[in-house]
Amino acid sequence: MVPNAEKDGAVWAEKNDMRITKFGRFLRKTRLDEIPQFINILMGDMSLIGPRPERPEFVNELKAKIPFYAIRHVIKPGLTGWAQVMHPYTNTIEDYDLKVRYDLYYIKERNVLLDFRIVIKTITTVLFFRGN
Repeated sequence: MVPNAEKDGAVWAEKNDMRITKFGRFLRKTRLDEIPQFINILMGDMSLIGPRPERPEFVNELKAKIPFYAIRHVIKPGLTGWAQVMHPYTNTIEDYDLKVRYDLYYIKERNVLLDFRIVIKTITTVLFFRGN
């Protein structure tokens, strides 16, 4: 762990974030850091597909700044989702606003074919080490 990484409060993650250790970078690159979320899926707290959960420290800020943000919470959060496969890594309110739009589209239009597309895009991302 990086000591005092968030001593002044929660901070958005960034590309090449200095708070990430070498071991953490390995876990992220190999996607092993997602294992706890698989456990949450098995326990029924999450689904395979849905809006990615956000850190609780940021939820109130996002609700205040992004219209309709709270609608994302009408379905269970997911390990992967339409916003995840359609938009790159996000660390600004503007980018997050776009991701919320993808999440709302998914909530409105979700169906087996859309879920299948998300699963295929997620699998190719993982297998070919795309994404962050």
